[in-house]
Amino acid sequence: TAASNKSLHITMPYPTLRCDPKLFEKDLTGYVAIVTGANSGCGLETSRQLSKQGATVVLACRSAERGKAAAEDVGGSFLAPLDLASLASVRSFTDAFLAKYDRLDILVNNAGIMACPKGKTKDGNEMQIGCNHLAHFLLLRLLTSALLKTAETTGKPSRFVALSSCAAAQTTGNTTVDPDIDFDDLNWEKREYDEWKAYSASKLANYLTAMSASSKFSSEKLISTGVHPGWVYSPLDKHAMAQKIGEGWIAEKVGSLLKNMLYWKGDIISPADGAQTTLHCILDDEVVSGKFYSQKGIYKDEASQAGGWPMVLPNPNATEEKAEKLWSVSEKLVGL
Repeated sequence: TAASNKSLHITMPYPTLRCDPKLFEKDLTGYVAIVTGANSGCGLETSRQLSKQGATVVLACRSAERGKAAAEDVGGSFLAPLDLASLASVRSFTDAFLAKYDRLDILVNNAGIMACPKGKTKDGNEMQIGCNHLAHFLLLRLLTSALLKTAETTGKPSRFVALSSCAAAQTTGNTTVDPDIDFDDLNWEKREYDEWKAYSASKLANYLTAMSASSKFSSEKLISTGVHPGWVYSPLDKHAMAQKIGEGWIAEKVGSLLKNMLYWKGDIISPADGAQTTLHCILDDEVVSGKFYSQKGIYKDEASQAGGWPMVLPNPNATEEKAEKLWSVSEKLVGL
């Protein structure tokens, strides 16, 4: 029924967007890339493909054990842990990276958490805006000089990809208002906490960061894009599943069965397909800086559901003015 479709966030059966296979023939020997959240899901598959094409891929993961195992799996490198709930960890990671590498061609801010219970980072920020946006923003800012310097040396623009989400706009779930950023209460100290609104705000912030970066840095030096990877079969939705089905081993089995059904139906896509939009934004010469590139998605706006490389994010709050304000506010919050 329509009601059950709405509650389960079912998408329309649009085809999955995939890269031109010729892009995977590009020789990336000598390129250096950083991918956050690279031990699973889209991050792992993005790292695998870049490494396969010859790039040196640094997998930035919170767990050293999982990061090292993933690096061995894809032929990448694990350098130091990156805990996005700690700005000090971001600084330590970038210090370690810059001490070892003298170039950076590709930065993929891929890691994320979704709809988790209310919590705070080690720096006192709301967990989702803190991990999804502020830590990634600091990572970009600390590595911007390396990205720009590399472009000057190679004569090719470096690439910055911020993984956003269709949740940066209204979706076919339970959203009834356009996601926005409350600059007066970024950390949810004055409002009753809503984990989905907090998630959506953090994902809008991810795209606004790419939008602002595109206006600050010439596209001859840095191409910055926001990406919706699709609804990907990954651990990202564990909190969302727990809210809908409950917790415990029975709920886990039911959740796994539901995800498998949606996967075979084509609503949930594989991590390899989830990496396609990111890889397109890294590899394609026609990518436009500042634009939003989306896999098919559960947008409330039906015209957007098929996705597009690029397309306009269907949210009137995704403005250059808001992006500029967020950049300025974020610099203060991360101590720049």
